[in-house]
Amino acid sequence: MLQGIHHLAIICSDYQRSKTFYHQLLQLPILAENYRAERNSWKLDLQLPDGSQLELFSFPAPPPRPSQPEAQGLRHLAFVVEDVAKVKAYLEQQGVAVEPIRIDPYTDKAFTFFQDPDGLPLELYQA
Repeated sequence: MLQGIHHLAIICSDYQRSKTFYHQLLQLPILAENYRAERNSWKLDLQLPDGSQLELFSFPAPPPRPSQPEAQGLRHLAFVVEDVAKVKAYLEQQGVAVEPIRIDPYTDKAFTFFQDPDGLPLELYQA
């Protein structure tokens, strides 16, 4: 039935800041960028290497997402990487705070967390 994830959508508080973070810092290529005048909203489609997409939206005055304490709903977005330590070092060089690397006790894979400009929890997970 389900074949995979086509896209994930994120509503950001500062469209340009999030566009810079995901496109330039995380190096996701832009597939399309559209301004939707009827909604006063930008929509940016970004390509992930596995073929799935990340959509960024801007809306006037969106309410903040509760992250701490954790609320019901989608918990975090995890990206597969070849080398967690290498990507962690890159992000830290760019000024992004990254948690210490941990080992998943069930898979023995390395992982860590960081946040996007709006505090959305993002995970790096070893391939």
